[in-house]
Amino acid sequence: MRFYTLISLVALALTSCARAPQFDVVLRNGQLCDGSGSPCAVGGVAINGDTIARTGDVSADLGRIDIDVHGQVIAPGFINMMSGETGLFADGRGLSDLAQGVTLEIFGEGESMGPLNDAMRAEEQQMQADVKYPVTWHTLAEGLDALVKHGISPNVASFIGAATPRVYVLGRANRAPTAAELDQMCMLTEKAMQEGALGVASALIYAPGNYARTDELIALARVAAKYKGIYISHMRSEGDHEKEAINELLTIARTAQIPAEIYHLKISGVKNWPNEPEVIHQIEEARGEGLTITADMYTYPAGETGLDGAMPPWVQAGGLEEWRKRLQDPAIRKRVKAEMAAGTTYDDLFASAESPDKILLVGFKSEKLKPLTGKTLGEVARMRHTSPEDTAMDLVIEDDSRVETVYFLMSEDNIRKQIVLPWVSFAADADAEGVDGVFLKSSTHPRTFGNFARVYARYVRDEKLLSVAEAVRKMTSLPASNIGIERRGKLKPGYFADVTVFNPATIQDHATFEKPRQLTTGVSEVFVNGTEVIHNGQHTGAKPGRVVKRARGATS
Repeated sequence: MRFYTLISLVALALTSCARAPQFDVVLRNGQLCDGSGSPCAVGGVAINGDTIARTGDVSADLGRIDIDVHGQVIAPGFINMMSGETGLFADGRGLSDLAQGVTLEIFGEGESMGPLNDAMRAEEQQMQADVKYPVTWHTLAEGLDALVKHGISPNVASFIGAATPRVYVLGRANRAPTAAELDQMCMLTEKAMQEGALGVASALIYAPGNYARTDELIALARVAAKYKGIYISHMRSEGDHEKEAINELLTIARTAQIPAEIYHLKISGVKNWPNEPEVIHQIEEARGEGLTITADMYTYPAGETGLDGAMPPWVQAGGLEEWRKRLQDPAIRKRVKAEMAAGTTYDDLFASAESPDKILLVGFKSEKLKPLTGKTLGEVARMRHTSPEDTAMDLVIEDDSRVETVYFLMSEDNIRKQIVLPWVSFAADADAEGVDGVFLKSSTHPRTFGNFARVYARYVRDEKLLSVAEAVRKMTSLPASNIGIERRGKLKPGYFADVTVFNPATIQDHATFEKPRQLTTGVSEVFVNGTEVIHNGQHTGAKPGRVVKRARGATS
């Protein structure tokens, strides 16, 4: 009896050893969408440390964390091509994006976290509204490192904003740099590229980015090209002069010999909506000539920016305080009002919206003005018995800010035309945010909480414009390849283990313009660098986010 007991114990021990977990994580019984665009296939993923160890048949494998996903999609983590750092300083979890499966946030549109001189650091501190944090860094790399040390769940990467070296050297003056000043701007850009910046990003409807001429942008783009970076732009026009704005982007790409991307491709203004086929043809013709031109987009018919987008750039020269002073001069106000109404001298979002009731006020700095959050500019103008133009100018003066604003500008039909283009990826054009605390002091755009989930819920499942596999590719390997980051964007052995698990039958965005701060449902698991940050749809408390840098000559 003792002999047989001993044999049984040995057999049990051997069996236990044989079945000990070989991997830190195993996700099994899923639909594997590897990010390449190939059809999804039954299978799973095994992870060791921060790296994918195996994909495909993992039926014989065990993980320390072992999850049967019951037929859900297993995909690479999604990439948000246009985000910001402020929300993560307030809540490092980044729940609005993480709940949608986003594992990498890209910063830097127009202006970036660095390089900063002391005057810029003081300005950054002074401009902070509800979210406040110390600006302790000078370089872009130091800023990103400070954010990671603060503790974040997603990974982060950044372009150098084209306006940032300009402000460093020229301040917010509306003039061209001298040759020596441009050299200094190029040196600052080179340092950021050496630190791992993704490329140069411009925002050309906003001051001070608007003050840059094409030759200035070419000079900075040439520096980025030396380091295999890209040029990405919120173009000078997305409405009346969009074709000319695209031509400028193409000129920069050709002259600097650099890939270029259009931020949040759109056609603004009802009268311009019929131009969509021409705009697409213009880009595809350039691609056919051999230029590497791509774009990203968000999936809503409204954009969010500020009242600065409703006023001419010249009145904003010198920064916010100078802008506010000018708006208090009766002669200047008269000129600004006339230009806002005409909408012909700049990319005027006030005119493009066509009605002040299509301009929604969503973010104020002043506690006194916060009760106006969620009202339209038209409503506030009627309350105050002032014109919409005067009301906009008064709000900037009173709030000591640009006032965060949603503009209803775009066509749902054009969104459908763009979403199927194989060279278009996705960008929320919004910080990753939370659902409580300081975030409740303002409203936001629903794209903050729903942009990526909306693709699957509306355009894949309901309207069947894309397959699941193609939608995954457009959120993963396509942007990763465009921005030149290595070992991310696909489920392949040796790649970093950024992984999202979602149910394509139930994934759903819930955010609306009336109630935007509502988390997506249907994403059950999210891993960042091999660490589980979402489990059963709930945040785990983990903050394994890292800085991701451009790799020279990187391919995906």
